Order: sequence, then C-alpha cells, then structure tokens
Amino acid sequence: MTSVAVHPLVSPWGRFGLYSFYLDAPEPAVVDTGIASSPAEGMAPALEAIGRRIEDVRWILLTHGHIDHVGGAHALWELTGRRARVVIHEADAPMLRSRRAHVAEYLGGRGRYLNDPEGAAKVAAATEAVISGEMEPAVLVRGGETLSLGGGVTVSVHAIPGHTPGSVAYVIDGQDDVFVGDAVQVHGAANGFPGYADPIAYRAGLRHLRDEVRPRHLYLGHPYRRADGVAYGVELDAGQAREAIQESLDIEAGVGEAACRCLQDGLRETDSPYSPFAPVAESLGYTGDPTLEPSPFFTSMHGYRTYFDQKS
Repeated sequence: MTSVAVHPLVSPWGRFGLYSFYLDAPEPAVVDTGIASSPAEGMAPALEAIGRRIEDVRWILLTHGHIDHVGGAHALWELTGRRARVVIHEADAPMLRSRRAHVAEYLGGRGRYLNDPEGAAKVAAATEAVISGEMEPAVLVRGGETLSLGGGVTVSVHAIPGHTPGSVAYVIDGQDDVFVGDAVQVHGAANGFPGYADPIAYRAGLRHLRDEVRPRHLYLGHPYRRADGVAYGVELDAGQAREAIQESLDIEAGVGEAACRCLQDGLRETDSPYSPFAPVAESLGYTGDPTLEPSPFFTSMHGYRTYFDQKS
C-alpha cells in the first residue's frame, strides 16, 4: 500500500486558526476547507511551497457542516476545475447546500438563549461573508463507506455524530491517520467550553474513536484545550489521541451531571448571562463569555435540554 503523507494547511480567521489537511495520495484529497478565502489565500500557497498544485486536488472531504469547515468548499471545487468530488454526511449536507440552513440551526438551538434581536441577521451576514457558495455534494455518506484515492489508498468513513448530526471521521486505512474535525472537543477551543448538539451521540462517538478506531495519529479541526488551558496541537500522536479522547469523555460526564441536575431542579430565568443554565456555569466554575459565537455553552445546554425533554 502507498504511504500517504499528511500536510496541515492553516489559515487565520479572527480568534481561530482554520485547519485543513492535504492527503498526498495518487488522487489528492483535502479534509475541510476553512472559509471562502482559505483555498486561494491559505491552501494554494502552502501547497505550492511543498511542490503540489491545488488544481490537482480530486477529493474534498468535509468532516461536518459548520461554516469554518465548509465555507471554502465551493471555492476549492472551482479551483480544481470542478473536478474534485465533495463528500459530506447526509445529515449535514443541507449546510453545504444552503446558507439558510445555518440560520435555521442558530434559531433552533443556541439562538433561543442569547437574547439577541439581531442574532439571526448576524448569522446570515456571516454566511454571506465566509461561505464561498452553495453547492450539491458529489458523494453523500452515512458512515461505513470506503473511498478510493487511487494506488491502493483507501479512506474509511466513520459516523461520529454529536458535535453536529453529520460529523464524521475519515481514516486512512492501514495508517490509522484519523481526521475528526471538531468531534473531539476536550475543554473547547477559544471559548473554553465543549460544544455539541447531541451529548449522547457525542459520547458514543468518542467511545467509538477510543475503542474501535484507535487512532495512530489524530488530526483536530482546532487546537482544543486541556483542563489547564494549554492547547493541544492539531496533530496528535497515539498517546495524545487517547488522552484527548478520554479527557473529552470525562469532561462531558461532568458537564452532563451539572446540566441534568439543573434540568431536574427546573430552569429559571435570571439576570445571569448563563440564564436559564446559570447553576451549570456556577457548578463547573465556567466564567467564559457565553454569547461569543459559536456559543458552545448554549449549544451544549440546549442539547442536554432536548435529551431531558425527550426522556420526560
């Protein structure tokens, strides 16, 4: 089997570094695409520096549908002469097809708690600014598929929903290089809190990565932080991968316990910026700004609330 080199491609965006990964296979692939400007301003120069051409990319593998991962997909596809095949899980495909889907996600989840009359308009403006174009994916996946990148190189697809309904991991078979986007949150990134739409699915996805996939190398979508605030890099070896996955599970357990206790006691509106989940922030000692997009605090709290309501 051909050995596949992996090259991180980074482009800045506000408080975040946006990471994509180039798989130097016979049919080259890029995992995740940053925002609209990332392909031309970040990826193309980085690939040129290693003697590769962005025009030769033949696969665009999207780990999930958030704007900082799919925003550059249309632009990258255009730079390949529309020859690259764009892959995304069917559950997140609406976020590639339509900017309006991102506004709907906001209104149906964290937007319910942020008390921002301009919130939907801000999200709509962000989608116009950073999503390079709406498009139909070439390949829809559910998990369990194998993609051939030529020369005997294959990539297997694992469904690991939780962060979003359509989050997936791509695994280079035989190398156990695993690309998870934002599905291993640890303590979160710049906001300092882990964000996931479905806590039960998130937990199951982490266990699948730990027990079944067992990454030799784990590639993260952002430099997620340990308990002490120090960030991992985006390229983790096997030991670091086990640590990050287990810590993510441990953190979710603590957040879940606090959230369920709050929900059992009954939600109460207060003047707290964490309302109606102020007891959760207090219990966890969380003092970050919960209104700062992408607002992982309220995203996760809404996930626990949805689960609690379904059980009741």
